Amino acid sequence: MSDRPRLVLASASPRRLELLARIGVVPDAVQPAELDESPLRSEMPRRLAQRLSSAKAAALEAPGALVLAADTVVGVGRRILGKPASREEARRFLGLMSGRRHQVHTGVALRRPDGSLGTRLVTSVVAFQRLTAQQVEAYLDSGEWEGKAGGYAIQGRAEMFVRFLSGSHSNVVGLPLFETAQLLRGCGWLRP
Repeated sequence: MSDRPRLVLASASPRRLELLARIGVVPDAVQPAELDESPLRSEMPRRLAQRLSSAKAAALEAPGALVLAADTVVGVGRRILGKPASREEARRFLGLMSGRRHQVHTGVALRRPDGSLGTRLVTSVVAFQRLTAQQVEAYLDSGEWEGKAGGYAIQGRAEMFVRFLSGSHSNVVGLPLFETAQLLRGCGWLRP
């Protein structure tokens, strides 16, 4: 529809593009927002996801456009499990999640052309089975952990480790579709 503003996705994640396509949303442009994603001192996982998604939406130069940004953070208690920098760090993350529950928080922010910001925060709870050393090493050998929050991809081989999931599956992949659609509908970009 020509009367709606351009939609810019402030993310380099191919998974977010795939998820948006599932609900018929194709951004007009993809322009990753570059900013420091380091947690602040004593910052909790939920707050980090909220802060980063809003900061990414605000940081992008896209006059007259809607800017959609998201950030996914995996937390085990107060501990933030980011994207592992090495195989050893990914092994440590998997060990922390083995046999217990963890939370996946995704902050979603939509900056409207007038500069106002709509936000959502979605939390899903995931429980992994107790992982054997062989399972961990086979998963690390797959390379699937690279570039993934928490060091795993639920939409891939790691799904076989999930014994329990409460909440949005698409949130764990990287973008909660229900809440994203709500934000887009709320500003008239997505029609029912």
